[in-house]
Amino acid sequence: MTEYGYFLSSEEHGPAELVEQARMAEQAGFTALWISDHYHPWNGDQGQSPFVWSVIGALSQAVSLPVETAVTCPILRTHPAVIAQAAATSAVQLGGRFRLGIGSGEALNEHILGDPWPEAPVRLEMLEEAVRVMRQLFTGEQISHHGKHYTMENARLYTVPDEPVPIDVSAFGPQAAEVAGRIGDGFITMTPDSSSIERFRRSGGGTKPVYAGLKVCWNVDEEEAVATAHRLWANEQLPGELPQILPTPRHFEQASELVTPDRVRENVTCGPDPEAHVAAVKEYVDAGFDTVYINQIGKDQQGFFDFYRTKVLPQLG
Repeated sequence: MTEYGYFLSSEEHGPAELVEQARMAEQAGFTALWISDHYHPWNGDQGQSPFVWSVIGALSQAVSLPVETAVTCPILRTHPAVIAQAAATSAVQLGGRFRLGIGSGEALNEHILGDPWPEAPVRLEMLEEAVRVMRQLFTGEQISHHGKHYTMENARLYTVPDEPVPIDVSAFGPQAAEVAGRIGDGFITMTPDSSSIERFRRSGGGTKPVYAGLKVCWNVDEEEAVATAHRLWANEQLPGELPQILPTPRHFEQASELVTPDRVRENVTCGPDPEAHVAAVKEYVDAGFDTVYINQIGKDQQGFFDFYRTKVLPQLG
């Protein structure tokens, strides 16, 4: 049976707000948490980007739900050895209720130290090596590694969970889905596309879990909901590889000027109709996802949780 989690947006909310939303999500009946890992928001109106590992520490004390990053990029801005330490500590804090969601990243977050931004095939190659590095460190043994992209000498994690941290791999294209199947403990994506699940499974994913996220905007006024979603998340409607290569929030703001409110209306569930929200989530259920993580766009989080607790989750089962 599909489970339903809540997707915490680090781009829109500060650390205290995220922790409070996690509490509300648990009280509303959501059974798991995703949390985004960004250095920058996508645009200035979103306006936040707290350090995810600090927030995860707070979440471990505030709720009993499992937590996963959606997603961390371990290839450039932060060395995979450091990500491994952060993930292992998070898993210990959460009593084993932590999964590390990873992906090949965006220039928006990863170019900030002045490193070149590699092409997608190179980033996927780096991701595979990063996963090998992290899995070695999760053993708690001393590791030295001299690879094509990463070097470690005499590295050992002393704080590790009883079981290695599961690593789920995000993918938005065929090549990335094949990599996810080859190296991941699970698969992450944002569209209700059963073909990507099939590619993941054929490439080695087998019966491993598959996860998806979607954004909605609940509001008693549908037009206001559309306006909020357009103002805050028009960037999600940008096509192709553009979101991976634009370097700053200002560039996303410029590109998002091409996205109309009608396009947002067509692609984001907005407003107070519970049947519309149920239908949007069921697309992911029908595609075969094990857990669907839902994010409420905008400030009215309490209204969203009340709505989903009483009108949506009961229909989903």
